[in-house]
Amino acid sequence: MDISVVIPLLNEQDSLTELHDWIAGVMQKHQFSYEIIFIDDGSKDESWNIITLLSTQNNSVKGIRFLRNFGKSQALHAGFEKAEGDVIITMDADLQDNPDEIPDLYNMITKDGFDLVSGWKKKRYDSVIAKNIPSKLFNWAARKTSGVKLNDFNCGLKAYKKEVVKNIDVNGEMHRYIPVLSKNAGFSNIGEKVVQHQARKYGETKFGMDRFIHGFLDLITIWFLSRFGKRPMHLFGALGFIMFAIGFAFAFYLGVDKLFLDRAGRLITQRPQFYIALSTMVIGTQFFVAGFLGEIILRNRPDKKRYLIKDELNLNQNH
Repeated sequence: MDISVVIPLLNEQDSLTELHDWIAGVMQKHQFSYEIIFIDDGSKDESWNIITLLSTQNNSVKGIRFLRNFGKSQALHAGFEKAEGDVIITMDADLQDNPDEIPDLYNMITKDGFDLVSGWKKKRYDSVIAKNIPSKLFNWAARKTSGVKLNDFNCGLKAYKKEVVKNIDVNGEMHRYIPVLSKNAGFSNIGEKVVQHQARKYGETKFGMDRFIHGFLDLITIWFLSRFGKRPMHLFGALGFIMFAIGFAFAFYLGVDKLFLDRAGRLITQRPQFYIALSTMVIGTQFFVAGFLGEIILRNRPDKKRYLIKDELNLNQNH
């Protein structure tokens, strides 16, 4: 199979039929073998019924329905697990991503040799203050922190080699940072393509200003995990050593001063250096404990299911 199109969605009943027809038209025009995997992330409208109808009309349409809303990252993870195409394309269901971009994205993966190609919505039709400016700030911070030189981490339109999506773990709210996760997994040939952004045709956006706050927090998380996720003691142990060394230095100074330099001076417990020494040594010990606990948890954590699937359509249940 040439292409798997993975589409997470939440309450997008008005756009699904039009999006399906558009994708199917592109695939037929370029004679791609394909599948469209819709992941219904707990919709409360008629989205699942529409997906069910589309699957009866087109055997290439497949569906996954979550028991409740688990989030976009979990939806993408479920879609990636089921995808069978050589190239996986992700896009949003709100018609703001243009399916006509699919052939060029496919060629960039298969002919140009990219592991991942991310869309760049250079010209946007969103609110300048509410979305564009925060998005630019967010993307700048993501570039500086991750080292991945992309202009638009948030763009839902991306293309991947099959090997990439099968070897990365998208969890929490890390869908924004799939290029970073891919780089950390060893897939470093990452490209970018300017894509057309379309104004939302139906419904309202599911994301507000809080997504940028969550995005920055996730950025800190992925920075930590990429560097210390498999060796937490390297960070906490280093911080603990520094704090303990500062405390020990103050304690040594106080001892030398009291025993040899100023025996008639104030009691050690009356000097501020004593409390600095005590506090830093206690904090250093806590950092060491945190590092040990992190190592223990890392080595003993069980695999945990992050979402529950209610229904599937046209998918191999034993896949």
